[in-house]
Amino acid sequence: MSLSTQFKLNNGTSIPCLGFGTYKIKDPNEAYQSVKTALELGYIHIDTAAFYENEKYVGNAVKDYIQASGCKREDLFVTSKVWKTEAGYDKTLRAFEKTMDEIGLDYLDLYLVHWPSSYAFDDDWENTNRSTWKAMMEIYKSGRVKAIGVSNFLTHHLNALMDSEIIPAVDQIEINPGFMQADTVKFCQDNGILVEAWSPLGRGRSLEHPVLVELAGKYGKSTAQIILRWDLQHDILPLPKSVHEDRIKSNSEIFDFELSNEDMAKIDALEPYGNSGHSPDEKTIQKGRN
Repeated sequence: MSLSTQFKLNNGTSIPCLGFGTYKIKDPNEAYQSVKTALELGYIHIDTAAFYENEKYVGNAVKDYIQASGCKREDLFVTSKVWKTEAGYDKTLRAFEKTMDEIGLDYLDLYLVHWPSSYAFDDDWENTNRSTWKAMMEIYKSGRVKAIGVSNFLTHHLNALMDSEIIPAVDQIEINPGFMQADTVKFCQDNGILVEAWSPLGRGRSLEHPVLVELAGKYGKSTAQIILRWDLQHDILPLPKSVHEDRIKSNSEIFDFELSNEDMAKIDALEPYGNSGHSPDEKTIQKGRN
């Protein structure tokens, strides 16, 4: 495996196995420079969202890198997402147009519904999600995105979409050691939906877990590298983020070792440690996470 290794989505689209996340990187210069640095270090998969308020700077970095490097747009993979306040058919279509204006690219490789409508704050949540998904399917059929999916959808949210003409290609959810969301992961993998992991490093807290520190010493790797490798060996696509060049580089150096089955099981057995504690079914979480 390498940074250019691809997973295959359920519609035949290829997606690079490691992504670069941009959540909370709102400063224009930081957002631009971190994405440009990631691309120069070999990342070819960049993840953003309308909610991150950095689509413009991400898009500029992608375009400038293409011009400077001579690579082709199709050599890169770019994701964005529609925010929960834009749920519903008409709002989703308008939100997509705004995203495309902001990011300044001819197409997206992947477009996600960022958070589901939920019974916690929407009595008609299943139909709201279906309406949003109808717009997503229309966007996909327009050819302006290569694949569509969801984020933060749990099994009961996904069930409302499974009889659609097109089912999600991806579900991007929080996954980190001690917080595996095993039921949702199993549902996705049983139904051909690729799982992506946001906050794979547990907002940095997981890096201090003694079991992971011990494994890092055993393999001569950083704790971050151990975690990201653990994701990949579960066929989960991790999306680490950083604004520091050394960490961006280090997070990509996970293809020259493999965790043993015994050590995978050790990580699987960890107690909750670095997870955010937030759920899409919490009424209070209106601004959301990731």
